[in-house]
Amino acid sequence: MFQVTITAPEAPPRIESITDTSAIIGKGRECQLRLPGWKVGREHARIFRTKAGLHIQDLGQLFGTSVNGNRIQQYGPITRGDRIGVGPYTLVIEDRLETPSLPIAAQTSDTGDSPAVDTPSPRSVNDGKVPTPQQFWRQRIHEALLDAIDLRRRDLVRMADEELRAETEALLVEVIDKESALPDSIDRDSLLRDVLDEAVGLGPLETLLDDDTITEIMVNRHDEIYLERNGRLERHPGCFTSDRAVLGVIERIVAPIGRRIDEASPMVDARLKDGSRVNAIIPPLAIKGPALTIRKFGRKVFSHTDLVQLGALSPAMAEFMRICVRHRKNILISGGTGSGKTTLLNVLSNFIPDGERIITIEDAAELRLGHSHLISLEARPSNAEGRGQIAIRDLVKNALRMRPDRIVVGECRGGEALDMLQAMNTGHDGSLTTLHANSPRDALARLETLILMAGMDLPLNAIRDQIASAVDIVIQQARLPDGRRVVTGIVEVSGVESGRIQMQELFRHEKLGRNADGRVLDRFSACNAVPGFYEDLRETGVPLDLSLFNAADAP
Repeated sequence: MFQVTITAPEAPPRIESITDTSAIIGKGRECQLRLPGWKVGREHARIFRTKAGLHIQDLGQLFGTSVNGNRIQQYGPITRGDRIGVGPYTLVIEDRLETPSLPIAAQTSDTGDSPAVDTPSPRSVNDGKVPTPQQFWRQRIHEALLDAIDLRRRDLVRMADEELRAETEALLVEVIDKESALPDSIDRDSLLRDVLDEAVGLGPLETLLDDDTITEIMVNRHDEIYLERNGRLERHPGCFTSDRAVLGVIERIVAPIGRRIDEASPMVDARLKDGSRVNAIIPPLAIKGPALTIRKFGRKVFSHTDLVQLGALSPAMAEFMRICVRHRKNILISGGTGSGKTTLLNVLSNFIPDGERIITIEDAAELRLGHSHLISLEARPSNAEGRGQIAIRDLVKNALRMRPDRIVVGECRGGEALDMLQAMNTGHDGSLTTLHANSPRDALARLETLILMAGMDLPLNAIRDQIASAVDIVIQQARLPDGRRVVTGIVEVSGVESGRIQMQELFRHEKLGRNADGRVLDRFSACNAVPGFYEDLRETGVPLDLSLFNAADAP
């Protein structure tokens, strides 16, 4: 949008390109134009654009801001010959407003010998330093739309989503039709769709959310978006017009579910309407600008058959899990970030017989269960005054008074682990939860740590007795280097011996190498061990197939 040449005493000039419509000058880390020195304030001055051109405003610092030797409060429009003084620095600002809007043919002189105006090189356009014509016009039309909405003084907050989108689209058509300088090379339909998505939707994320091959969307800053597709990261060519646009999208996501994000609370966990998990963090914590991460949930609800077909587990594993859930064994799903724990928890939850009363407890509601007798609870953060927080631990305690048959906790992260174990030990068999850990042994060790975080002064032996008595099965999930998510092991917690929790491995995932395409060659195998609770099931007359645990016969 504009270029700034910065000159300091005894230093070569440097050039900064600003693609936004405004920029803060100062020595603060968050400033777009950083100028170190004791005569420069943390936020010293602000450059901003109006319809008349670029202006500069002093932000009340001791040494002030000058233009052509005269101290100013606000000055504009800035011309190419103006010399701006900020502390020991001299700034020359060159407006690049018209550069990206001109077709390539129009940027050369009539004789064709040399360019009539400065044209950004292809490399500078690709790395985001100078906006492309489409990006430039998208931002310009977006700002004109905001001005038009302000003039009409409509209360957009009270509008329904459909009404807001329809009225914004109609207004946007008027704004584009009035823009006489819009070149023919710009696709107006595409421009209309992009600006409309950014104004009332999720901007460039709209098409990404509709793509079922994408599993994660990561916005590092307004002009830097990455995707995870088939387990691999890739750079997305699209971008937002500015940091303000990213903030607008974040606010549109968190507001409907009663969450907030601002300088006092610069981090938030939320969810989209389809259950996709959202995390956002903004300055001053995010140095490069607002960052947004979306873990997408596919439209299809996976069943155990789908996981078997995808190679995430074997048929023998799936049948064993079904038996464990049906016969009310307490199960802990362990794994790293993005390993598929929540997907597997959803699959296991759907093994629960339909007549039972299920209570799910989550930070952000993600589970999709098809049961008729289901209550879903969601934790709540504190409000602007720091009050009103309802933690998962509070919900677990409350759930015990709601006559549950099963309690499903989305993830244990703190002191709620103790309440969950006590529920498992006091008649709420068949409960399910997940935990971040790299192995079943690590999962039990982390469970001990989480119980200690509850603030109860319990001896370690008592904690281990509680864990061994409560947890029956630990299922380990992992994401392979080729992007596949698989169950790497199923173990039974068999008791405590010599102060150490004993485990028996029932199924394992074995890596056999890699093929020419880099895909991991593997297989699932049983470990020739029958779980101890099978004897109890046999005595009650439950038909059991012990061949599931034969290594030679395991599919």
